[in-house]
Amino acid sequence: MADIKMSETPDTNTENQQEERLTDGSAVYPSLDAERSATVLQILPALNTGGVERSTVEVAQAIVEAGGRAIVVSAGGTLVYELNRIGAEHIELPTHSKNPFVMYKNVGRLVDVIKKYRADVVHVRSRAPAWSAYFAAKRTGVPLVITFHGTYSVGNFLKRKYNSIMTSGDRIIANSRFIAGHMRRIYGVPVNKIRVIHRGVDLQRFDQKAVSAERVVALANEWRLEDGFPVIMLPGRLTRWKGQTVFIEAIKKLDRRDIRCLLVGDAQGRNDYRKELETLVETHGLGEIVRIVDHCDDMPAAYMLTDIVVSASTDPEAFGRVVIEAQSLGRPVIATAHGGAQETVIENETGWLVAPGDADALAITIDKALNLSVEERKILSEKGVANIRNNFSKDSMCSKTLEVYNEVLTPAKAS
Repeated sequence: MADIKMSETPDTNTENQQEERLTDGSAVYPSLDAERSATVLQILPALNTGGVERSTVEVAQAIVEAGGRAIVVSAGGTLVYELNRIGAEHIELPTHSKNPFVMYKNVGRLVDVIKKYRADVVHVRSRAPAWSAYFAAKRTGVPLVITFHGTYSVGNFLKRKYNSIMTSGDRIIANSRFIAGHMRRIYGVPVNKIRVIHRGVDLQRFDQKAVSAERVVALANEWRLEDGFPVIMLPGRLTRWKGQTVFIEAIKKLDRRDIRCLLVGDAQGRNDYRKELETLVETHGLGEIVRIVDHCDDMPAAYMLTDIVVSASTDPEAFGRVVIEAQSLGRPVIATAHGGAQETVIENETGWLVAPGDADALAITIDKALNLSVEERKILSEKGVANIRNNFSKDSMCSKTLEVYNEVLTPAKAS
């Protein structure tokens, strides 16, 4: 088991920081520095399924395992049970609301929570609760950590001002170097306040050996996938910027009938867009080739039944969870050449990058991936798994987050 130790002086490099490598995906989390067992209060809108929510639960577990007390404030959701199961605590408040009156009331509510539970650090992950958390932390003198998860549309002055709260923490965590650059360029955030911590994969869950053949077969039957056809999957909620239309156009240009393609993701109320995709599939005569399926609860099995995983986002992904999850299971990945994917895909070694919105380039690259020899695919698979284990594990993400907490808990050491 790899022991990740606190460095004597914190690393303030953001763009060129060399990730600390873990060879086995496990870690002993650094203890939290405080006069007593440290209490960390994480705040987010809700605890339903999603990357931000999953990261919150994972960090909460790391806090508990490091000997601290983990408290999460949200409006509730499906992950509250899991949070309680790992020994963390949940407090329900309307932190999901963007109503200015509710946000103002949440300031006082959070002040009460901070005082009652003697929180040592407040960590917030979304804009609406960040406004409440900022003023609550100021009133109580508790250090504030903020994770900047996306680019957020800048729009007019008011929108930019609303977004700027995400840059007001004592430390600001960027989930990619791309986001760190965005913060500096758009909001002028000082380099010494930014910490780049890439999101991480749960290497126990996303492990080829941990996914049984029975799970894969069950999912293939549920999705009515015939044997003997290569499967190409684009996971992601059904929203235009995820590039589903580009993917369908690429499959049309590929002009192959011996493949099966999956769009895996919930429409989340975007029923008109789903109908548009279904119409596009039928118009191109791809009804037997392209299938749109809803949210999948067993993504490791979904990746394992897939031969190629595509991320065709037309706007830059702040990080891009799909790309690292697929690599961790040895799947070739094709992603668009912008945003976080440029940090997670090793070109021609673990996958390929194509120009955003370019259906021709995507079709050519899918064809290249389909024509890999058995040996080429094996080498690419091994390099993909190694890339994730060495650079993008959940334990690495959690350890670095705890080190940021220690920076603000012991500011004298961090100066």
